Amino acid sequence: MQPPRTPTRRTYAVRALAKQLAEVRAERDELAIAERVLDRVSEQLADERASAAPAPGQVGGQAVMLIPHRTPDAEETVLPPDYLRILAAVRQAAGPVMAREVGEVVGVDVSVRSKLEPLRSKLVRLADRGWLRKLPDGRFTTRL
Repeated sequence: MQPPRTPTRRTYAVRALAKQLAEVRAERDELAIAERVLDRVSEQLADERASAAPAPGQVGGQAVMLIPHRTPDAEETVLPPDYLRILAAVRQAAGPVMAREVGEVVGVDVSVRSKLEPLRSKLVRLADRGWLRKLPDGRFTTRL
C-alpha cells in the first residue's frame, strides 16, 4: 500500500483556476440576465413614451389646452398665443433671461409680483416640456 499523495502546486493551481472559471461563468450568466431585463425595460419605456401623447385636461367641465411636450417633429404652432409670445421674447434676448425681462417684453407689469408669478410658471412649464431650457440660476434660454 502506498502512502497518500500530497497535492502538488499544480493541483492547487488547477483547483484555483477551476474555481475562478466557475465564478466567471456565473457572473457572465448574471450579466446576460441583466442585459435581457434592461432590454425589456427599455422597450417598455419607449412604448410608454410613444403612447403618452398630451391630451387636453378638464377644468370645471371645460377642456383646457395643455402645453405638449416638445418632439423633434412638433411645431410651435401647437402652443397657445401667450406661450408663443413668451418664446419669441426669449429668442429676442441676447442671452439667458430672467422672468422679469421676459415680462417687460410681453407687456406684463413686472413691478407687481402677483402678475410676474404666472409668467414665471409659464416659463417653467415651457422648460419642463422641452420648449425652453432653465438654467440653474433661474434664467431661461432657448434650447440649442
